[in-house]
Amino acid sequence: MRSKTSKWYECTCQYEKIMEDGSTKKVKETNVVDALSFTEAEQRFIEEMKEYINGEFDVTAIKIAPYKEVFFNDDDESADRWYKVILDFITVNEKTEKEQHSKTTYLFQAGTFEQAKKSVVEIMNGSMIDYVIVKIEETNLWSVFEYNNKDTE
Repeated sequence: MRSKTSKWYECTCQYEKIMEDGSTKKVKETNVVDALSFTEAEQRFIEEMKEYINGEFDVTAIKIAPYKEVFFNDDDESADRWYKVILDFITVNEKTEKEQHSKTTYLFQAGTFEQAKKSVVEIMNGSMIDYVIVKIEETNLWSVFEYNNKDTE
């Protein structure tokens, strides 16, 4: 499992999808891209989606995604879903000796809820900080497009 810390944007598009029976249906899909600004996010999103959608599509929404880090699962072909994970990190203030809580949101690629939870536990086992898994929920994200600088490849 590899991770990437970036500024992430959730981008939604609407288009006419050809269904298996040959009919068309208007659908909305949400994807995540890493970018430096809304403008770059829209531009990158459009470029990525051109490869998957034949015909016209509209970008209907772009918002800053809450993910501090995205964890990609490149080793498991069944890891075709994205799970939003909220962790509550617990520290103790040395002066007041009171617990302090800090919630952080991550995005994990996994095939099942159980695989997502297992990945969280495996990654957090290498940490010295106490934490609680607040929530793991499957998202409706279709894909996550990370920035690849073609000049450096």
